[in-house]
Amino acid sequence: MIAAVVGGFALRLAFGLLYWTGKPLTHDEQEYLSLARSLTAGHGFVYDAALESGTGAQFGRAPGYPVFLAAIGAGRRVFETAPSRVKIVQALVGAAGVWVIGAWGRRSWGTSGGAIAAAIAAVYPPLVWMPAYVLSETLYSALALGAAYALQLAVDSGASTSGRWTRAGAAGLLMGAAVLVRPDMIFFVPLAAIWLILRRSYALAAAVVIACLVVVAPWTIRNARLHGRLMLAAATGGVNFWTGNHPLATGEGDLAANPAIKQADLEFRAAHPGLTAEALEPIYYRESLRYIVGHPGWWVSLLARKSFYVAVPVGASYALHSSRYRLAAVVSYLLLLPFTLAGLWRMPRNARPTALFLLAGSAVLVCLVFFPQERYRTPVIDPALIVCAAGAVVRLRP
Repeated sequence: MIAAVVGGFALRLAFGLLYWTGKPLTHDEQEYLSLARSLTAGHGFVYDAALESGTGAQFGRAPGYPVFLAAIGAGRRVFETAPSRVKIVQALVGAAGVWVIGAWGRRSWGTSGGAIAAAIAAVYPPLVWMPAYVLSETLYSALALGAAYALQLAVDSGASTSGRWTRAGAAGLLMGAAVLVRPDMIFFVPLAAIWLILRRSYALAAAVVIACLVVVAPWTIRNARLHGRLMLAAATGGVNFWTGNHPLATGEGDLAANPAIKQADLEFRAAHPGLTAEALEPIYYRESLRYIVGHPGWWVSLLARKSFYVAVPVGASYALHSSRYRLAAVVSYLLLLPFTLAGLWRMPRNARPTALFLLAGSAVLVCLVFFPQERYRTPVIDPALIVCAAGAVVRLRP
């Protein structure tokens, strides 16, 4: 596992510093760096004057990742490409993610399984190139996988009562931090609580939820005071729900991958001039729900298409990338999938990583409620596939 972690760090560093260089920043990357600059300058959580969004909308972001960028010095000046310091630090975070995936594999398949899971994670292309972007996926993946692992340790037998409480509290704190990095984690919290309640672990469920709220509540209170309504972490849910359930929705991809919906969004914003992302969020939800209620059959067929794109790595979001990117992403996924299915079939009942499966399930729910996209799948679904695949490789060894 140590060799896999070191090798994974080296690969991520090499990709970011030697290959992925001089690339223009995406819209999301520019916004994250803009918020980091404002935080560094002491201007608060606002976009600075250097951000040039053009016709693109400015989205309401969760605070965790911009704070992370500011903490590592990425907000000290305007960057035209991804800063090297971000790539280096995220390569370290990605290597930590390799270790956590290995720990999951070790729990289910023993020492060899842990080493194999870590080795696969170290070289798995989507996980290798993820740290080179100024995007929240790498940090979120490490926090989410760590939270699920701490939760699993709290449930597993053998720990003392105080140890179980400590692990449950740590899981809740990591969940809260993950929510502030990517609000997708909100879907995992109730699933985890329900699982604990079904196991009659009421105290642990309370510990997890309370610890999570300790981290998230101050930001939620801030949002309520500033925007006058309940908003747990960010105002991204409304536009994403509207995008994923729009009459023109194909079942996959965000605004950038669906030009027709992007044009519809420009018209939608023009019809509501002067409103911020936070003020627009409930309007997005209201418009989408009204259409879904009026067209239930269409929505069921849309869910079927979303389900297909969750499982099959094709769609509009992949078409935005180069052929080499698509080839590496699709081939690596297809090579992994048969081993995943074989490992899942052979996995002993008492070794099942239930918390990890719930985390992956929460990501599937995110894709069905909003829209499937590679950035939603890679951070937690692919690691779960890797852990299962490690078991099949273990069984193949002489």
